[in-house]
Amino acid sequence: MSEFVLSCCSTADLSKEHFESRGIEYVCFHYNLGGTDYPDDLGHTVPFKTFYQRMVNGEDTRTSQVNVEEYIDYFKSFLEQGKDVFHLSLSSGLSGSYNSARNAAELLKEEYPHRKIYVLDSLGASSGFGLLIDKLADLRDEGKSMDEIKEWVENNRLNLHHWFFSTDLTFYIKGGRVSKVAGFFGGMLGICPLLNMNNLGKLIAREKIRSKRKVIERIVDKMEKHAKGGLNYSGKCYICHSDCLEDAQAVKALVEERFPNLNGEVEINWIGTTIGSHTGPGTVALFFWGDERVE
Repeated sequence: MSEFVLSCCSTADLSKEHFESRGIEYVCFHYNLGGTDYPDDLGHTVPFKTFYQRMVNGEDTRTSQVNVEEYIDYFKSFLEQGKDVFHLSLSSGLSGSYNSARNAAELLKEEYPHRKIYVLDSLGASSGFGLLIDKLADLRDEGKSMDEIKEWVENNRLNLHHWFFSTDLTFYIKGGRVSKVAGFFGGMLGICPLLNMNNLGKLIAREKIRSKRKVIERIVDKMEKHAKGGLNYSGKCYICHSDCLEDAQAVKALVEERFPNLNGEVEINWIGTTIGSHTGPGTVALFFWGDERVE
């Protein structure tokens, strides 16, 4: 049995079954949908399909991170069992949850001076964040210590690539990420923006691709360019989507066709309710290990 708890945020967007099978604990973010508050509990309270349909029907969404007091209670549940805690947080470039977790850890050090609480910034999001925490479970199972895993995260987290595209700009416009004018003409022309996560853990628009077919090809081209080993890539690959499974499956089929040495089948997950509150439906993301993100 491990002497420390491996933990992350629900925004790692893996299934409950995945977390449980890998022995990974998670703390739930929160969101408000149509005036009611819900936990971001991996689609348990509000199924993902229902969540996105309610957004399409016009219900407003907003999100809230885990606060310091919640982190204190969450970490305490493990510390009181005599366990140390290794927590990986959603990117500080997207949320203040990393700082909240660090503040909670500092406050608990006085009460639990003999326990370790490590809080690391993933500089990642959604199932890319999930791919990183899954790798840490591998390292833990290999017998690596908390200090060894901490060093590994700091040396390797920027080698995890996040590439996104959206075929529906409605909620990007609503959230102010795309101007109304650009969104109008983008919709008319069938423009699908291609984004990635930079080395500061922030989402950056990189290209504007005309047509869904071309952007699906382009996102896999990015994997070919950046993946470790190129077409000989032998690591894991995750995809997630916000209620556009057919598009995610098209990306998966192309990835598996081009990369015959993948470590297992490409895993498809839902974009969860926290990230999905900002993207709305129509977003697909691709995650893999590759060269270092430098900008």
